[in-house]
Amino acid sequence: MNKLKGILLTQGMHGMISQVEGLAKALDIDFTHHTVELNNFWKMIPPKFTPISQIVYKKVNQFDFDMIISCGRKSVIPSIHLKNNSKKKVFSIHIQDPKVNFNNFDFIVAPEHDSIKGLNVINTKGAIHYLTNDEIIKNKDYLNLFIKKDQRKICTLILGGPTKYYDYSLKNIKNIFFLLNNFLKKNDFQLVVIPSMRTPKNSIDYAKEYFGENHTIIDNIDKKAYLSALSISQSIVVTCDSSSMISEAALTGKPIYVANILPRKNDKRFQKFRNLFSELNIIRNLGEDEENWNYQKLDETNRVAKIIKQKINL
Repeated sequence: MNKLKGILLTQGMHGMISQVEGLAKALDIDFTHHTVELNNFWKMIPPKFTPISQIVYKKVNQFDFDMIISCGRKSVIPSIHLKNNSKKKVFSIHIQDPKVNFNNFDFIVAPEHDSIKGLNVINTKGAIHYLTNDEIIKNKDYLNLFIKKDQRKICTLILGGPTKYYDYSLKNIKNIFFLLNNFLKKNDFQLVVIPSMRTPKNSIDYAKEYFGENHTIIDNIDKKAYLSALSISQSIVVTCDSSSMISEAALTGKPIYVANILPRKNDKRFQKFRNLFSELNIIRNLGEDEENWNYQKLDETNRVAKIIKQKINL
């Protein structure tokens, strides 16, 4: 049986790409990714006030497809328009709240902390993503070239970056590093720091200065290093600004500590997410009592894919 052909539509942001590609791989479809570009005027208009028309976005030059997986506000109208104008049956899946009538899509995949419900809505615990257990195991030895050769256990810090809710000021980074350093010393951990695409260079440089040569700071975007760190770590610390990175780390079943930053505006959506993960026994706050614990590995991407496969007889 030939695989279904899919179009993935996003705004090009890493977190969105991770979600659409993760679901496409779990569904076992052939896919191409298109970064959506809205035409000038329509960039500022919410989807619910936007016509479902080709005038809204720059043309997607692909005509033979069976499925559309979209994520993010800018991909909503292109996804609906492409489905409506296809000459054959096309399944459409939108990740996150589209802010339009849900009936425009066959499925909507949204995290529980977004609080949206509907007959075609599949709620997830945290964000779906593109990481797999097989990839994590496969890249286990990659960091052997970088880490210090001693008897210390490994703790990984996964650094996010500034958002409209969280400021990566020197004061905030100093506070995280202070709490983390106490944790490392108390538990005899060697630290591995993994940056993300949003991590400011000065935060990476300060990590090198603060923790010194006795620890390992990866200073570039290296997926293999990220996967290896998840594999070899006994404990994982993730900054609070990314529900995606926390969700990815939860695939390991290992203790996750959240490094909190005082928000500069109401972050109740993120608080709701962290409260859920705390109730699931997945996370603790960095600086609280340290302990070893475990939980069932969280693999929402494959769970969602199984539901969709059953409903469309894939």
